[in-house]
Amino acid sequence: MEVRRLKVIPDERGFLMEMLRSDWPEFMNFAQAYVTACYPGVIKAWHYHKLQWDHFVCVAGMARTVLYDPREGSSTKGKVNVFHLGYLNPVLLKIPPMVYHGFAAEGDKTSLIVNFPTRLYNYGQPDEFRLPYDDPSIPYRWEAVHR
Repeated sequence: MEVRRLKVIPDERGFLMEMLRSDWPEFMNFAQAYVTACYPGVIKAWHYHKLQWDHFVCVAGMARTVLYDPREGSSTKGKVNVFHLGYLNPVLLKIPPMVYHGFAAEGDKTSLIVNFPTRLYNYGQPDEFRLPYDDPSIPYRWEAVHR
């Protein structure tokens, strides 16, 4: 995975934030762009892709985005990474194939994630493989943190 801090350019009218550029090293190719919403209290997990890379940017709210790497031979095999994406942390998160990922809205606001996947969604044969959010094979629990 790769993480790029995004630059917010404000002025008196609002702001502009580039999310993905073809001259950045994270850029691979463009297939499509979509936005996915997650309501407070909902967990959208787990899934992975065999072929596609994802490029996530949270454009509204905050999203706890979690990755689990089961890949043999990977330097991060067996590791869990937690990212807090959104207006407090504007980043581009590049997610490789075969890495489980999921997200949940943080706080009481809906989170919106824009994704720039490297492959078109195939309605007949989706490159999407799922496990339940509480699957015991992934060493992560989605409950709220109270400290």
